[in-house]
Amino acid sequence: MVIAGIVAEYNPFHNGHALHINKTREALGADTAVVCCMSGDFVQRGEAAVYSKFARAEAAVRCGADLVVELPLPWALSSAEGFARGALGVLGGLGVVDTLSFGSECGDAALLSAAAEALLEPSLAPEIKAELAEGLPFAAARQRALSRRDPELAGLLDSPNNILGVEYIKAIFDLRLDMEVLTFRREGAAHDGAGEGEIRSANELRTRMGAGRPVDEYMPPEAAKVFARERELGRGPVLPSTLEPMLLSRLRMLPESAFNGLPDATEGLGNRLCAAAREEPGWDGVLSAAKSKRYALSRIRRMCMCACLGVRAGMADQAPPYARVLAANARGREVLRLAAGRARIPLITKAAAARSLPREVEDIFELGARARDLYVLGYGAREERRGGSDWRTGPAML
Repeated sequence: MVIAGIVAEYNPFHNGHALHINKTREALGADTAVVCCMSGDFVQRGEAAVYSKFARAEAAVRCGADLVVELPLPWALSSAEGFARGALGVLGGLGVVDTLSFGSECGDAALLSAAAEALLEPSLAPEIKAELAEGLPFAAARQRALSRRDPELAGLLDSPNNILGVEYIKAIFDLRLDMEVLTFRREGAAHDGAGEGEIRSANELRTRMGAGRPVDEYMPPEAAKVFARERELGRGPVLPSTLEPMLLSRLRMLPESAFNGLPDATEGLGNRLCAAAREEPGWDGVLSAAKSKRYALSRIRRMCMCACLGVRAGMADQAPPYARVLAANARGREVLRLAAGRARIPLITKAAAARSLPREVEDIFELGARARDLYVLGYGAREERRGGSDWRTGPAML
C-alpha cells in the first residue's frame, strides 16, 4: 500500500483541499492511503482555528483523507522552518509514509529540491548573516544571499507555498527520511487572495465567515455538514475578535521575563512586545506597536500567541515526541496497525495514554490541552466552554 503524507491546517477544509487529495490518488494510485498532519486549535499564522481540530480532522476524513494526526502546539506556532520540521517529524515518525504531497506555485519538485539543497549549503550561512547585518528580515536576507548564486532558485522564495515546499524538503533532508516528493501547481485563488469559481483560499473563506457570509458552496458537502453541525452546537466559528479579551488578559498578566523567553524574542523584541501588551487597548494595536521593518507581522502574531499559550523558546527545536490521532476511517485504521510496528514515536489514540509517557512528552501534550481550554472560550454555547475537553475527546473513527 502506498501511503502519502500531507501537511495541512484545513482552516477550514474546502474544495481546493479535496482536489489536492484527489490529485494525490490520481498520481499514486486509487488505493493510496492519505495521512494528514494537521495543526490543532491554533494555527501557524498565530490565530485560533475557525473550527476545532476534531471537527476539521473529521471533515478531512469524510472528504478523502484516511488518517489525521495532530501537529503539536509548539510546532504549529513556529516559523515556516519549524512548522515544516515538526510536521515531517510526525509523518516520518509514523514509519510508514513513503511520499510527501503538497501544493506549490511552481509545481516543480526538482526545482524546489534544488532550492532546498542550496539553502542547506553551509557556505551560504555567512552570506545570510551579512545580509541580516544590513537590517533585512531573515526571509529577505536568505533570498538575497541565494539570488547571488542562483536567481531562478531565489525567485521561488517569492511565493508562500513554494517556501513551505522548500522547507518540507529541507526537513526531509535534515531528518534523513526515506520519502519521495510530489507537488502540484496550486489552482484557484492565491494563498491569501480572493478567487473565482468553486475554489477559494482558506483566508477568503475566513473573511467571508467573519462578515457573516455563507461559504458552504466552496466546501465539499460532507465538510459543510460537519461545520454546520458545529455551528448548531455553538462550537464555532471561532473568530479573532471572539478571543481578543482573553488573549489580552493573558498578555497583560505575564512578567517581562516571559516575553524574553519566547521563540524569536531576539534583539529586544521581547521587551518591545511586553511594552505594547501593557499599553495598547486591542490585539491589533499590540501587533502594530511591536512590529518594525525588520520583523514581519506574522512573526509578531505568533510570538503573541505563544506568550498567551505558554510556548517557550526551544520547545520546537527537536521533532515532536508523539503522534496524536484525531480522525481515521477503515483504511486509516489499517495504516495505524501498520505503524504500530514501525513507528519511532508513540501513537496516541486515547488522550489518557499521554499520562503514561515520559514527563517531557506529557508536558507537550498538556500544553495543547491547556491551549484548548482557552480555545473553547470562543464558543457561543456556554455548556461547550467547560475545561478539560482535550482529555475527554477521542478521535472520530469513521
